Amino acid sequence: MGIPVRVQIYTAQTPAEAMALARLGVDHVGVTPSDLGLPGEVDVRTARAICDAVKGRARAVALTVSTVPSEIVDMVNRVDPGILHLCGPPGVLSAGDVADVRKDLGEVEIMQAVAVAGPEAIDVAVSFAPVVDYLLLDSIAPGIPGIGAAGVVHDWAVSAEIVRRVSVPVILAGGLSPTNVAEAIHIVAPWGVDSLSHTNRLLQGGGFTKDLDLVRAFVNAATDGGSP
Repeated sequence: MGIPVRVQIYTAQTPAEAMALARLGVDHVGVTPSDLGLPGEVDVRTARAICDAVKGRARAVALTVSTVPSEIVDMVNRVDPGILHLCGPPGVLSAGDVADVRKDLGEVEIMQAVAVAGPEAIDVAVSFAPVVDYLLLDSIAPGIPGIGAAGVVHDWAVSAEIVRRVSVPVILAGGLSPTNVAEAIHIVAPWGVDSLSHTNRLLQGGGFTKDLDLVRAFVNAATDGGSP
């Protein structure tokens, strides 16, 4: 058997939803503490409750699009995730800036998002790899702050080259669904895979919840896709 592919699912909006994701075998439960209109965002108190709920069952990952180090550290201190997911606008925080931020994070790990919009993403990923614990390769879309939540795939050949070039765990994101995640794993060979848009159930009047049937299908396809 090969090494199991880890599954990360964004975004939990209640502790009960987060626990349901963990019970389905999700390894990383994503939460979005924000008041910027990001998809699935929650207030800081709810984010902290979600992180507390999954401790011992899954890793809680808290996302921020902020590029202000003091704001980032304050969020981590208030929410207490296991992993900080940095996905602010590309090119604002350097690898050196991220290395400085981690000095104030204690045992919290860092996941750096890399926008895969072309081959230049390879050099960006290589520059961040020495100062973070994970790289997340994601797509970008107009009108959405930061990196991610685009719901579209990018060039997996670029992502595969990044996997070959770095030694830290790489999580592949961007338009992954139960129907394409196995193919993505076969092509890219990532450490983990991530889904937001294509495991949602849209609600009347706007917003979404996680579709647990789609999450289950995603987990199963990722598990099968990661097996030799």
